[in-house]
Amino acid sequence: QVQLVESGGGLVQAGGSLRLSCGSSSVTFGGYVMGWYRQAPGKERESVATIASGGGAFYADSVKGRFTISRDDVKNTVYLEMNSLKPEDTAVYYCNRVQQWARVPWGQGTQVTVSS
Repeated sequence: QVQLVESGGGLVQAGGSLRLSCGSSSVTFGGYVMGWYRQAPGKERESVATIASGGGAFYADSVKGRFTISRDDVKNTVYLEMNSLKPEDTAVYYCNRVQQWARVPWGQGTQVTVSS
């Protein structure tokens, strides 16, 4: 069964930090551009950060300087370190391969709630 498993979310006050993890026993991350996405209530899913196999990373303007994406292909895991969290970061966070042709079914995601 193809499955992505996100974890690490929770409730945090504004200014706080969280570290999200995404892993899979059935989806290979190595060799693929991986990304973190988020979907807030009533909004479309949006890209937050991406990381290439070589480690090159790109970030949405809204999280630049606050979030850091990283990967460990040996552990088949992608991470998202989130600092200086804001209420507008509240969303369900997902990971997936970035290229459309390589995309796999979305996982359940992990809820991040930032209180003001």
